[in-house]
Amino acid sequence: MKHAIRKLIHRLRLDLRYYASSDFAKIKKLFDYHQIDLVLDVGANTGQYYKFLRELGYCGKVVSFEPLSDAYYHLTKISKKHPAWQIAPRTAIGNSEGEISINISGNSQSSSLLPMLDSHKTACPESNYIGTETVNITHLDYIAPHYITAHNKVFLKLDVQGFEQQVLEGAKGILPQVKGIQLEMSLVQLYQGEPLFREMLDYMVQIGYSLHWLKPTFTDTNTGKLLQLDGIFFKP
Repeated sequence: MKHAIRKLIHRLRLDLRYYASSDFAKIKKLFDYHQIDLVLDVGANTGQYYKFLRELGYCGKVVSFEPLSDAYYHLTKISKKHPAWQIAPRTAIGNSEGEISINISGNSQSSSLLPMLDSHKTACPESNYIGTETVNITHLDYIAPHYITAHNKVFLKLDVQGFEQQVLEGAKGILPQVKGIQLEMSLVQLYQGEPLFREMLDYMVQIGYSLHWLKPTFTDTNTGKLLQLDGIFFKP
């Protein structure tokens, strides 16, 4: 019995930001209503969002983008068992072309192209940077058309640690096909130069999206203060 329980826990080991059971029906309804059939997963890490989508009941195509070499190796390995899951060439996504240095976090998921501030380090010491990698950087307007057809209804998920606005600036050409966007929004600066919650809300309205869903995701365990939320936006 203990072995079976451990096996089940391992199989269901999920990123808690995405897997609160009360959120499933709400997000599934948004996907169904907008007939989403292609998800661009920017900042895929080791595939947590893909796992969430399948648990959600989404059966469409997913294209994942990831710059870190270790995480990318993991993605390419596990995606071979999933025909509807495609891994793009290893690259960071932003609003430029070339090479860039990415900071590697101790917990991997907090890795960023931006410097990390003390507010983040204090709230989550294991997120401190432990190294850097030089990676290619490109923009979605260049790379995404390789995966999008004229009939796709696209959902764009961003997990890029403060670099959301740069990614969206580099995606203006594909936004007419992007029905919905999920991104992180900080209430206090966690990365140097990142826009905060109100600024990102205004920016999303400016580019044609309205807020449909909001969820707290990152809290300072020392103080209980909420630091970051996930927001899902769709075109009105």
